[in-house]
Amino acid sequence: MVAVHLLFLTDNFPPEVNAPASRTFEHCREWVKAGHKVTVITCAPNFPKGKVFDGYRNKLWQSETIEGIRVIRVWSYITANEGFLRRVLDYQSYMLSAFIASFFVRKVDVIVGTSPQFFTACAAYAVSRTKFRPYIFELRDLWPESIKAVGAMKNERAIRFLEAVELFLYRKSARVVSVTRSFKEILVRRGIDGRKIEVITNGVDISQFKPRAKDPELTAKLGLEGKFVAGYIGTHGLAHGLETLVAAAERLRDTSVVFLFLGDGARKDALKQMAAEKKLSNAIFIDTVPKADVPRYWSLLDVSVIHLKKTDLFTTVIPSKLFESMGMGLPVLHGVEGESADIVREEGAGIPFEPESVDQLCAALQRLSSDRTELDRFRASCLKGAQNYDRTNLALRMMRILEDVAAGKPPNAA
Repeated sequence: MVAVHLLFLTDNFPPEVNAPASRTFEHCREWVKAGHKVTVITCAPNFPKGKVFDGYRNKLWQSETIEGIRVIRVWSYITANEGFLRRVLDYQSYMLSAFIASFFVRKVDVIVGTSPQFFTACAAYAVSRTKFRPYIFELRDLWPESIKAVGAMKNERAIRFLEAVELFLYRKSARVVSVTRSFKEILVRRGIDGRKIEVITNGVDISQFKPRAKDPELTAKLGLEGKFVAGYIGTHGLAHGLETLVAAAERLRDTSVVFLFLGDGARKDALKQMAAEKKLSNAIFIDTVPKADVPRYWSLLDVSVIHLKKTDLFTTVIPSKLFESMGMGLPVLHGVEGESADIVREEGAGIPFEPESVDQLCAALQRLSSDRTELDRFRASCLKGAQNYDRTNLALRMMRILEDVAAGKPPNAA
């Protein structure tokens, strides 16, 4: 094996704890272990509140090493995860800063730009042109399609322009690494060469996310003794439709079911207000905690609830928390249609329900809270299925793609 110097552009990286940050870090860590050199250009950690984490500053250049990964943090316009125009300014400022910073990273073999938003891929393409090296588009979300789905943008001319840029970036990439089969199928229908599109799903670090007893300290602190805990852990954004969970909590207020919400996002305050107005003692909201503490909160759950709004676009996505739930041995109540629901069924990991259906969510919760035998059966299936999505194996699969691109191999020879 010839060592490769990989330059990875991402605007999310630990100590942030969202899905893009975790995937990038866990992949890069495995590539370093395999003998490759990895440099990440990111920004000061601030997601999702738009406040720089303690110990960091939003300045032109900061550098640190995390588990062998060289991490360069650049200035960006920082805003909370709300307000479309402000977020675009955030993305564009990172794009420009990352491009400038790349001039100070020498002897790069291959560049990766990761979505959800594609301004990072724009920077990766520009860097590839200046360094005369290939770039890979890691496709985590169909953007701008996703902003149309949640109603964040309605200007058709602007959307058509962004879609033209999106297709340009796909065509100019040496490979597209998609996190779902559905994304690949969509790109092929839009004219992108399917031979250069590889699918590397999200996964789980099974060394960190594994079964554990309920944390006694947190159980006591949150008053969860004797409760059946349904948890939502992740971003509370426009796309997630968590009003459905609050409505379910209202309907189940006189049962043993408690809803635990962990995370932040654009809808967090509104959801808390909604629960307060309804005087829901069975809806507990917790702000984002350090990454190392997240498994402690996972341990409190009896089931994990995953939910997105009911729209065609979301039938193509696979929420990464599905795999974390499976790794923890937590049955999933899955309010997302399409490819991810198929995984839940195939692996026997839980119960899919129709997105935004309070009736079906409540029925599934009542079913599992009253049938511990079925709950245990789902737990065993989750643990077995998680082995198929071990992050280490997925990282090594992607590493072989990087090596092929660095070596100049064409897609049909990869």
